[in-house]
Parts: sequence; structure tokens; C-alpha cells
Amino acid sequence: MDPLSLTTLLAAAAMAGWVDAVVGGGGLLLLPALLVAAPGVPVAMALGTNKLAAIFGTSTAAVTYGRRTKLDWRVAGPAAGLAVLFVLTRPRLGVVAHPHRRTGVRVVVAVAVAGLGIALYDGLIGPGTGTFLVLAFTALIGADFVHASAMAKVVNAGTNLGALVVFAATGHVWWLLGAAMAVCNVAGAALGARMALRRGSGFVRVVLLVVVGALVAKLGYDQWRAA
Repeated sequence: MDPLSLTTLLAAAAMAGWVDAVVGGGGLLLLPALLVAAPGVPVAMALGTNKLAAIFGTSTAAVTYGRRTKLDWRVAGPAAGLAVLFVLTRPRLGVVAHPHRRTGVRVVVAVAVAGLGIALYDGLIGPGTGTFLVLAFTALIGADFVHASAMAKVVNAGTNLGALVVFAATGHVWWLLGAAMAVCNVAGAALGARMALRRGSGFVRVVLLVVVGALVAKLGYDQWRAA
């Protein structure tokens, strides 16, 4: 890999870590960057290497959030162990917490959605997982965006770990490149988590809208290319 491609990829890893820490969706940046920077790399190898970088970033963000917010471990813990668009139509979603929604049934549903359904998607593909988790926690149990993002990091770290184990066991991880990407991903994640905590739910919502818009655009583009 030439120096320019490597530098671009490491910058993408740092930006992906920042996005992941705030609302998730960093894979939308890092995975395409990896495929472009290393043309001809098998898709499975790209996915596995992306997971190696991502697990360090999400874990860093999870620790940062855990130190400064009160995580709801009844949801985050079981969901991590089992390891969309309401924002546009409901502007207040996630800006203010709604504890009254946190009934026993909703907690079980949130755990099932986050720990099984979204985890399955993360293991198969990955990009956008953190965003789906944030939306699930805000919609199902009424968490504000900051606390939803904090719980999402815990769950996402679990899903990344499970996927990484599978990719590593089958020899689909580019360890040296993944380690370099991980360093940059951690730096971006630490910065992103601190900014989200400092600026609050309104800031997270704006970033979420941008990421969701990018996800919709990517899916639309992929459909257009396939047609």
C-alpha cells in the first residue's frame, strides 16, 4: 500500500472512530475507504480488519461514556451479552429522556432487538450498527441520545468482538494494518465521546441526522447500481 493510500485510510479510521462514538455508523466511512485503499482485498478480509479497528474504538467510547454517565445495565449488559428513521418525523425523539417508557416488556424488547437482530446484521455486514442501536434505545425505552449512545457502545463492543473472533478464526484479518487503524480509531472515538458528553443530546441528534442521511443515500446508490 502506497503512503498516500495508507495516510488516507488512517485518517478515515480516526474520523470513523469519532462518528462511531457519537452516534455510530463509522463503518460507512472506514469499510469503503479500506476497499478503495487496498483494491483487490477480499471482502471478508476487509470486514475482519474493519472489526479489529472498530472494537478498540467502540471499547474506548464505552469506557469514556461509562465513566461520565449512568449506564442502564439492565439493557446494555444483556443486549451486549446476546450479541429507522423516527428522528426525521419526530424531532423531539431522543432529546429528552422518557423514563416512564422503561417498562419490563420494553426492556425485554430492547434487549432482543439490540442483542439479536442488530447483532446479526453487525456480524454479517456491520456499517450503521451503532446508529440502529441508538435509534432502538431512544424509541423503545425512551433514552435520550447521549445515554442511548453510551449503551450502544457497550452493545457494539460486544457485537464487534463476536464478529472479530469469527473473522480471525478463518484467517480474514489484516493484523498489522488493523492495528494501525485501531490506534487512529481510538483517538477519534475518545474525542467523539467527549464532545457528545460535553455538547449534549442536541448535538448528537444533528450528527445522527447526518449519518442516517448518509446511510439512506448509500442504500439508494447501491440499489441504483444494482438496477
